[in-house]
Amino acid sequence: MHKKIILIHLQLNLSKLNIELFIAQRLFKDKDAKKKISRPIVSIAVVGVALGMTVMILSVAIVTGFKSEIRQKMIGFGSHIQILNHDTNTSYETLPVDKDQNFYPGLDSLSGIKHIQIFGIKAGILKTKEDIQGAVLKGIGNDFNWSFFKKNLIKGEIIEINDSARTDDVVISNYLAKLLKLDTSDYVAMYFVEDPPRMRRFKISGIYDTGLEEFDQKFILADIKHIQKLNNWSENQISGFEVIIDDFSRINKIAALLKENYTYNITEDGSKLRVLPITQKHPQIFDWLNLTNVNVYVILILIILVAGINMVSGLLIIILERTSMIGLFKSFGSRNWNIRRIFLYFTSLLVGKGLIWGNIIGILLCLIQYQFGIFKLDASTYYLDVVPINLNILHIILLNAGTLLVTYLMLLLPSYIITKISPIKTIRFN
Repeated sequence: MHKKIILIHLQLNLSKLNIELFIAQRLFKDKDAKKKISRPIVSIAVVGVALGMTVMILSVAIVTGFKSEIRQKMIGFGSHIQILNHDTNTSYETLPVDKDQNFYPGLDSLSGIKHIQIFGIKAGILKTKEDIQGAVLKGIGNDFNWSFFKKNLIKGEIIEINDSARTDDVVISNYLAKLLKLDTSDYVAMYFVEDPPRMRRFKISGIYDTGLEEFDQKFILADIKHIQKLNNWSENQISGFEVIIDDFSRINKIAALLKENYTYNITEDGSKLRVLPITQKHPQIFDWLNLTNVNVYVILILIILVAGINMVSGLLIIILERTSMIGLFKSFGSRNWNIRRIFLYFTSLLVGKGLIWGNIIGILLCLIQYQFGIFKLDASTYYLDVVPINLNILHIILLNAGTLLVTYLMLLLPSYIITKISPIKTIRFN
C-alpha cells in the first residue's frame, strides 16, 4: 500500500494534473474499497443523496405543476387582466363600458400582451322540469380565445358567434349538465331577475369540464348580444375587456402600465376605467398557491441537510480509515489543505454519484406520472383529478448545483480533523 502511494506521489510530481483530484479519483475507483469498513456507510450516504434528490425533483415538479395548472384554469375563466368600469360594485350586475376605446382591438400589438377580447356577464337561474340552479351567463364576442375551453371540451362543439345574427347556442359545464340532467342539443330555460322577470331559451352546443368546480358550477358561455339585450345596452356597451399576456410573472408590471395609460381618462359617456389583475380578483386562491412555496422550501432545506449530515458521517469514517495514508502524505511534505481537498473531492464524487441516480429516478417517475397519470387527486378539493407534473430543466440544474454546493460547504468543517493527524504517530502505529 505504501509503495503504491509513493509511486502515485512521484508520478504526480512529474505531471501537470490536479494532484488532489487525481488521487480522489483513484480512491473513488479503488477496487479494494468493497473490503473497507466504511463501504456500507458510504453506500448508505450515497443512497440517501439519491433518494433526497428524487424527492426534491418530485416535490418541485409537482408543486410548480400544481400552481401552473390552477393558474391556467383561473386565467381560462377570467384572463390575466380585466379592464372594467371604475365602480365599487362586486356583483354580476356591472355598469357598462363603451367598446370603442383607443386600445381596442390594437392593444395586442404591445409587447407582452397576447390578446384582448370583450365580455359581458349577467346572473340568472337555470330551470328544467325538475331542477333549478343559479348560474352566470358570460357573454363573449367573435374575438373570444377558445383555446382553454377547446382543451377542456368533453362533448359537443364550441359556439360560432358573428356580428350579424344572434345565436342561442351555449356551452355549459359538465357539473351543470349532470346536475340538471342535460346533454348536447338539449334546450334549457334561464330566468333573469328583473321587473318583470325575463327568460331566454338556450340550446346546449358543448359541455366542458375543467375540474375547477368553483367556476364550473357557475359559468355558461353565450353570445354577448344576449347580455346587451337583457341589460338594454347598445351594441357598443359591454361589461369590460379581458387581456391575455405572454408571461404570468409580468402581470403586475403590465397591469401598472395599463393603469398609467388607460385608467386616468374619463370616457365620453362619463365612465372611468379600472384595471383588475386576476391575482387581485381572486386573492384567496393565489395566496393559497403562494403558501405552497413555503412547503417546498422546508422540504428542500430538510432533505439537503439530511444528505449533508450523511456525507459528513461518511467523510469522518473515511478519514479515520485512511489515517495512515494521510500521515504518509504529510511525511512527504503535503500541506493540510491539499490533503483536505483530496477528501473533499472524493466525497464530492460520491455526492455526484448519488445525484446522478437521484436525477435518473426522479425524472423517470415524473415522466411516468406525466404520461400515464397514475396518481389521482380529489378534484373537489384540489381542483385537479391527477397529480400534475412540470419538469423544468432550470429547476433540475439549480437543485443539483445547490445540493452539491451545500454538501461541499458542510464537509469543510469535518475535513479540518485532518490537520490534527500527526504523521509520526500514524507511521509508528502502522
